Amino acid sequence: MSVKTTRQAGTQGEAIALEHLRSLGMQILEMNYHFRHGEIDIIARDGEVLVFCEVKMRTSDRYGDPEYAVTMRKRQQIRKIAEAYLYEHCVQQQACRFDVVAIRLMGGKPVVNYIANAF
Repeated sequence: MSVKTTRQAGTQGEAIALEHLRSLGMQILEMNYHFRHGEIDIIARDGEVLVFCEVKMRTSDRYGDPEYAVTMRKRQQIRKIAEAYLYEHCVQQQACRFDVVAIRLMGGKPVVNYIANAF
């Protein structure tokens, strides 16, 4: 399957990530949660833990491994958006973690590198 635009690649990557997270037994709560100028790709529940998940996909090696695209600045942005989600949903005293789903889609089957508690 060829990927034509960045948006299509993002949608495809999120679909692959959703399938992977569900296969791990996670319950998907929300997709593409927006706050101000950012978003969290997937919010899920893993048992008693609330998981804020960033998805990165690459279709070539041109820009390096996808997990390295989650920079310090991106991590800070995700943390702020997660705080907004917790506030907006009146969530208190909740164990949370930040995961990354890094996907390589180069000429065939996707290769998923799932990093729980990535930062």
